[in-house]
Amino acid sequence: MSCQRSARRAGILSIASLALAACSGSSSAQTAELAGPSIAAAHAASTIAVRDPPEYNSGANAVAQLPDFSGLVEKYGPAVVNVEVVEHSQSASPSSSQGGDNGDGDKGNGNGGDDSNDPFNQFFRRFGIPNVPRNLPPQHGTGSGFIISPDGYILTNAHVVQDADQVTVKLVDRREYRAKVIGIDERTDIAVVKIAAHNLPVVKIGDSKKLKPGQWVVAIGSPFNFENSATAGIVSATARPLPSDNYVPFIQTDVAVNPGNSGGPLFNARGEVVGVNSQIFSQTGGYMGLSFAIPIDLAVNVEQQLIKTGRVVRGRIGVTIQDLNSQLAESFGLDRPRGALVSMVEANGPASKAGIKAGDVILSVDGQTIDHYGEVSSLISNMRPGTDAHLTLWRNRKQLDATVHVAELNEKQERTGSRAQPGRQRNEIAALGLSVRPLTPDEKQQAQTQGDLIVERASGPAADAGVQPGDVILGVNGKPVHTQRDLEQDAKDAGKTLALLIQRQDAQIYIPLQVR
Repeated sequence: MSCQRSARRAGILSIASLALAACSGSSSAQTAELAGPSIAAAHAASTIAVRDPPEYNSGANAVAQLPDFSGLVEKYGPAVVNVEVVEHSQSASPSSSQGGDNGDGDKGNGNGGDDSNDPFNQFFRRFGIPNVPRNLPPQHGTGSGFIISPDGYILTNAHVVQDADQVTVKLVDRREYRAKVIGIDERTDIAVVKIAAHNLPVVKIGDSKKLKPGQWVVAIGSPFNFENSATAGIVSATARPLPSDNYVPFIQTDVAVNPGNSGGPLFNARGEVVGVNSQIFSQTGGYMGLSFAIPIDLAVNVEQQLIKTGRVVRGRIGVTIQDLNSQLAESFGLDRPRGALVSMVEANGPASKAGIKAGDVILSVDGQTIDHYGEVSSLISNMRPGTDAHLTLWRNRKQLDATVHVAELNEKQERTGSRAQPGRQRNEIAALGLSVRPLTPDEKQQAQTQGDLIVERASGPAADAGVQPGDVILGVNGKPVHTQRDLEQDAKDAGKTLALLIQRQDAQIYIPLQVR
């Protein structure tokens, strides 16, 4: 269940401590969601009007201007609700993941879709109960939500109400209503529920794009079922990408958020909702100073589509992208790590038709600068299919523009790639620490690859960089590689660092490699 009912739909991000690094699924006993006890950092000597907070000064005067949020809580607290859920006996099944489509703007992890061994996905994940026996007694849980229309539409998290057989909404004045789930979007963890009521208090929707690190924010929700609890803090970062959550540029805060706050609103100092509390990072299952909220701009877009059609339509351009580190940036001639590196382009997809190639770096989308790869996924997925996306690219150490016709994202069926079997003609490339051989036509067809060289052994620089036997070499620094001679010459021309494009099962990724 969600929040306090069980860890099955937990909104908690967790990392095992070093002493327990080898432990695994027993963490499912922990509960899951969000919210937390009030923190002492937001008490103040002066009262700030909710609608017109003063400018904050730096230095000694800043201490005297800490805000009093009592007006905000009094005005908008009644629009925050407690969401109680009941789930009856469940069939034994693994908890669902929110993995994305590597062909549509997500980061390829290089393991063919299996992220169980990815350390980052072990750091940032929702707890799940892998096997739940049938005929359990009904499980109960609580979360939060907020009213967005006087006639009873309520926004909350998908993991709060997902799989619930019964949803009850409790208002601040103790009225209770049975709620109907209008729609759920797992990719963004947003859900809409509806109660049969009128003239309800509503929140005021703000603009999450205007948020800046250091600004005050307030969360209201039901931590540990303590209804209408307010906690405060500041914005720690914006557009924060999290592993396996590439469609959400999270707002990171230090607001105390604990199990039960999931789905509750995050307010700015003007009393406007700027986010939906969704996840936390924790070693204990409780608040540790890292909370993550879904930007309200994204949530409202999803909410409107769920109300109108019951589903969410997303855009796609047909690329696999990844982040750049300093070595990859140097390989492609960038001044610093920025943008999103295209590691694969779908054949005959929108990006391919627009002339985008593997090795291009996306620097901006419709004029919005890209710093991390996850920003591309979020921007493209929010575009309406049929519109054009204007991209600024970095190719061959120069900028160029491209216009891509955005298509509709459909869930892609995973296929399992086969690694080619070792052959006889092994060729050593000492400068890279690689032993490679040509692929036979049958092996290329079986592996479904356009590459011609397979790695037989990796040592030295290649092993240090993470190259593995069975990887298919596709290119170097954006240039295709077909023969061992191509690879040796490109390594000679690359200088100290080269970007090696490899195919590993169904994923294509760039690996920075130091040349001896």
